[in-house]
Amino acid sequence: MFKVLMRRPYTQMQQESASSPAQCSAMIRRDFPVAARLSHHRVLSGVPHVLPRLTSASAFGSSTESLVSRFCVEKTDLKDYVLPNASWFPDMLSMYQEFLEKTKADGWLKLPSFKSNRDHIQGLKIPSGFAVSSDQGDWRIFIRCIQAEGQGYEYVIFFHPTKKKSVCLFQPGPYLEGSPGCAHGGSLAAMMDETFSKTAYLAGEGLFTLSLNVRFKNFIPVGSLAVLNVDVEKIEDQKIYMSCVTWSRDKQTVYAKSSGVFLQLPLEEDSSP
Repeated sequence: MFKVLMRRPYTQMQQESASSPAQCSAMIRRDFPVAARLSHHRVLSGVPHVLPRLTSASAFGSSTESLVSRFCVEKTDLKDYVLPNASWFPDMLSMYQEFLEKTKADGWLKLPSFKSNRDHIQGLKIPSGFAVSSDQGDWRIFIRCIQAEGQGYEYVIFFHPTKKKSVCLFQPGPYLEGSPGCAHGGSLAAMMDETFSKTAYLAGEGLFTLSLNVRFKNFIPVGSLAVLNVDVEKIEDQKIYMSCVTWSRDKQTVYAKSSGVFLQLPLEEDSSP
């Protein structure tokens, strides 16, 4: 959910991880004191002395159900940005209604979206040594930085706890334009990363992006609906491997394919007042 982004610029037609596993491990060990303190363990393939080897069932101690219940706050005064608004076009609204029906019987969950990830994890904090202090007050997750409805990221994510997969409905607005009339490739890459991050956290406490690889296939027209289908492929060696295919509403056009790897790391209880 929170990310260390070690990648090339989003605007490249094909993104590859900016660092090899060894380089990523070195960066983590150099930049974050907690990793150095735990350096007598082994986790990343082929690289000794980085982070402790953990299993999602025992060491993390948080089931998917408990993670969902903590993340999906039922009663809150916070604004939920995934509720339909006047900017949503018919395709977005109709598919949203389809998935709402699936939440009643098929096990799907609609994930709330607040303006900051801090609002999702109240009472928790990222691990010691990874936090960055700041006196800023108006925190906003990147894809919620455009406040005007319909101008930026209009999206909603549905998650299936048992299948460990997600579907994101994404309607890019005109402020996300790249080529005239089309969404910038970086906006889709950011949306993929966000969907990966929420899926990784709920599926197994995945916190940090280790790699994100994207192959763009076709342009997304501004205002149209792109459907991101994310699957968890495997969880091993304290890493969560995921794939994503982004389709048009009618599944006649593939906009992009991507894969991502996230580092598993449990959040800590926040004892601060």
